[in-house]
Amino acid sequence: MKKTLLLVAILAAAVTLFAQTEPTTEKEKEKGKLTFSGYAEAYYSYDFNQPANHTKPGFLYNFNRHNELNLNLAMLKANYNSDRVRGNIALMTGTYAQYNMAAEPSIFQYVYEANVGVRVGKNVWIDAGIMPAHIGFESAIGKDCYTLTRSMLAENSPYFETGAKVTWTPNEKWSFAAMYLNGWQRIKRVDGNQTPDFGTQITFKPSDKVLLNWSTYVGNDFPDSTRRMRYFNNLYGTFGITEKFSLIAGIDYGLQQKAKGSSGLSDWYTPIVIARYAFTDKLAAAGRVEYFNDADGVVIATETPHGFQTTGYSLNLDFTPVSHVMFRIEGRMFNGRDKTFIKGTELKNNNAALTASLAVWF
Repeated sequence: MKKTLLLVAILAAAVTLFAQTEPTTEKEKEKGKLTFSGYAEAYYSYDFNQPANHTKPGFLYNFNRHNELNLNLAMLKANYNSDRVRGNIALMTGTYAQYNMAAEPSIFQYVYEANVGVRVGKNVWIDAGIMPAHIGFESAIGKDCYTLTRSMLAENSPYFETGAKVTWTPNEKWSFAAMYLNGWQRIKRVDGNQTPDFGTQITFKPSDKVLLNWSTYVGNDFPDSTRRMRYFNNLYGTFGITEKFSLIAGIDYGLQQKAKGSSGLSDWYTPIVIARYAFTDKLAAAGRVEYFNDADGVVIATETPHGFQTTGYSLNLDFTPVSHVMFRIEGRMFNGRDKTFIKGTELKNNNAALTASLAVWF
């Protein structure tokens, strides 16, 4: 309770600070704006392998509780935006926070984002703090994603990052960014690690219907005594084929040293395609096909002969009865090369689940 009250106090202080920095001239007042928003998504998921501890496979961090009503994410956010200054602070709770932030100091386990930025030149911004990751097309905010659950690609790459970012947007089509980071989805740097971590992002938007993105990460997420450099690429495109039909296609490809000083590298890759069709403004469906190949267990360790080599399929239906409310239902299946899924006392190649969610936002 004390930690929760402290976080509420921090949010209140940040809001006060933003309010006090409101521009003083009439021209600046028109540019500076303080806004508040909120999001909450409850869910029920049934895993047909019926895990006794009610926890779905360990590579899933969203909607991962079996046979219980739960809250994936509830968030309150304050945002300040002006011509020269911007800032965000958002506090959260839910099973997303519980499982994604488990390695962080307890006071940070409630923080979705907390960052400030300043414009230092024409179309050039410097932002610092806890920020959404520059990798991938999905986030924990379900309403912004095509599917109810997150992809294997998203679940096993960063959702957030901590550091400093320089962004240059020369025009409406291009955006370039470079980051100095604390690590691979880290707020607190790994003990014994002094290695700098870096990221880049290039976004190209040739039209309103097409967006192409290439993001990278280079760094070491281990103590320096066992340093293993990681080199990661994320490439995806979003395509508005028609007014009703849209498509996302992407692939992650990563490399990591097998041991400190070794020239040997382990690799993993994960292609994905998601198609969405909007029948009406209130009803839509999306299908997903994905594959994750991590033979050496760099990201998902299995200790099986072929590592984690798994294909996933899902189909979801979305219903938006009124503005700012979305009900979703999704069926999902995984099929692994090795028996990496547990059912009772047996190992299985397959896993299937049915999930429903209700999201509300303002």
